[in-house]
Amino acid sequence: MATAVPGVETWSPASGTFHRALRLSHGLGVASLTPDDGERGRIDAELRLTDLRDLTSAVQRCRRLLDLDADPVGIDEAMSADPVLAELVASTPGCRLPGTTDPEELAFRVVLGQQVSTTAAGTTGARLTRAVGDPLPDALRVPDGPTHLFPTAEALASAGASASSDDDDGTAPRGAAWPGMPASRRETLHGVADALTSGRLRLDVGAPWAEVRRELAALRGIGPWSVEMIALRGLGDPDAFPATDLGTRVAAEALGLPGDPRPLTARAEAWRPWRSYATALLWASSDHAVARLPQSSPHTKESSP
Repeated sequence: MATAVPGVETWSPASGTFHRALRLSHGLGVASLTPDDGERGRIDAELRLTDLRDLTSAVQRCRRLLDLDADPVGIDEAMSADPVLAELVASTPGCRLPGTTDPEELAFRVVLGQQVSTTAAGTTGARLTRAVGDPLPDALRVPDGPTHLFPTAEALASAGASASSDDDDGTAPRGAAWPGMPASRRETLHGVADALTSGRLRLDVGAPWAEVRRELAALRGIGPWSVEMIALRGLGDPDAFPATDLGTRVAAEALGLPGDPRPLTARAEAWRPWRSYATALLWASSDHAVARLPQSSPHTKESSP
């Protein structure tokens, strides 16, 4: 929840329920996910849909969000072969990847999170959503739940084109689709949106990971951190490794591993093909807000990992 976009995702501390707005093939929806305190560790899901044809898709998206189709026993066994990771596996068994219900949305949110705090990224994402996102119909609203859907690639491409023609001073005017956003960030968002709407970039379950990496790296403003974060969280690539990520580096150093990206990448070769899960373990070992459930607010003032 530390990286949540207010209005699109919400957390109910009293019940421990995570609410998420969904844009589906036939309509809209809201998923409410609550951990079961029982021994089996289940997740109770309540789905509100405008079209029941989306039921199967909504369930699948929730499973990808929580990485429920992974084999945690086999992955833990493989990672435990490394003495350093073995300690993390013992303290946090069954670690899963932080996924998404919408890979395209995740790509835009990764761009919003470049070199800023989780709070700043969430705030900018919320403003962008209010400006060009779609409000949820009243029938899908739940108490303290989502109010909007994150903007589509088409909406962002259109807003980016309009902003480029109307604003030349580096920031969008008050009330525009890009509130307080630097020109470079705006251009990157528009570039990703244009690549998605034109079909040059595919971000879906069947997209080849190597091809996606090449297409992303060719876009202006998309560097190694963004590529690997999109691969890890957006596509569920089990072997992504954001070596330049601050949270990854800090957690690695705390365990006596190299903190510099180049030697850390070399050290991580031993973790193939599960480097994404090694990254998730490193994040889980830190005291950053992304590694724990919120108590009262989904945002902190800590820097994003």
